[in-house]
Amino acid sequence: MSKKVVLAFSGGLDTSFCVKYLKEEKGLEVYSAIGNTGGFSDEELRGIEDGARELGVEDHVNLDVTDLYYRNCIRYMVYGNVLKNNTYPLSVSSERIFQAMAIVDYARKIGAQYIAHGSTGAGNDQIRFDLTFQILAPEIEILTPTRDLTLSREDEIEYLKKRGVKKDWTKMTYSINKGLWGTSVGGKETLTTDQNLPEEAYPSQLQKEKPEEMVLTFEKGELTAVNGEKYANPVEAIRKVEALGNAFAIGRDTHVGDTIIGIKGRVGFEAAGPLMIIKAHHLLEKHTLTKWQLYWKEQLGNWYGMLLHEAQYLEPVMRDIEAFLEHSQANVSGEVILKLHPYRFELVGIRSKHDLMNSGFGDYGEMNKEWNADDVKGFTKLMGNYLKIFNKVNGFDVETGV
Repeated sequence: MSKKVVLAFSGGLDTSFCVKYLKEEKGLEVYSAIGNTGGFSDEELRGIEDGARELGVEDHVNLDVTDLYYRNCIRYMVYGNVLKNNTYPLSVSSERIFQAMAIVDYARKIGAQYIAHGSTGAGNDQIRFDLTFQILAPEIEILTPTRDLTLSREDEIEYLKKRGVKKDWTKMTYSINKGLWGTSVGGKETLTTDQNLPEEAYPSQLQKEKPEEMVLTFEKGELTAVNGEKYANPVEAIRKVEALGNAFAIGRDTHVGDTIIGIKGRVGFEAAGPLMIIKAHHLLEKHTLTKWQLYWKEQLGNWYGMLLHEAQYLEPVMRDIEAFLEHSQANVSGEVILKLHPYRFELVGIRSKHDLMNSGFGDYGEMNKEWNADDVKGFTKLMGNYLKIFNKVNGFDVETGV
């Protein structure tokens, strides 16, 4: 009796190769499963399933983890204003863990002896999948044909062609990963350091050029309404923002960073929704949080993003950071006004009953109402005492700055 393997399947080149290889070369019963993190339409999911069945899988399932992914991860990335290297909203980095957890559950349900993925040996995803599988299912062996055979994309295409697989191979020039929190795009230009992705490489193309205003409503840090339309499920609100931003081709950029395996990596991405939501949320926080809340949130948000990027979601400290981030959102409620333009957006302002600028204590640079000139003179004198002492003892040279 053949043994079962569950393959994390996206329908792309690497996982298509894995189906044929595991079935024909290893003699395994291949069960494909897509961990859907909200980036696919029903039509796209049907297309992926049809493709898997044409390749010869025993069965294919769609494991929808979108709501779980939002509840247990995305909302904390919003609370923490997480942008890796001040650029990348961790689109793929964060979703891989949730896909891996869903694959483990499915593998156990059907009694699979193996779990497989199509990651190469040169990226971060291999670590994210392997580590999650090892921790949650140490009894199930991991198979990684693409990594083990060190195959190029051209090698995989040739292998599939010889076995009668017919696809539009030109569409596989770029590796595209879609999820609720953005789409990553990798290809020949991202392997260089002096070229950028061409216009046609991005999934969304410019449709609107006349600027439009957009209003995002947050309640305790969560997006609840877009342009006055309320959403019971924040996932739908995110999709709405993404659709409005995609029409302006907003959210394109290239992330350059350090990979888990120690080399520098470069990937293009399209993330209109995440970028606008995070920047709007951050602006609202600037108005509603104290300076020390903002400071410590920035520190912990950076750590949360770094650990998440490096596959440490299952580390208990992540739950500690999440507790802090959630607690910090008590007063982060209000509306943020944005203006959308082709390829960019601007933050216009906010409206909130928690706006600390509307305290009545004073207007910056204009009017002080709760203190007088003598208060400021005394405050400044005491504030400078320790520096007066230091400079009296050690001196200060204006020319050298020491």
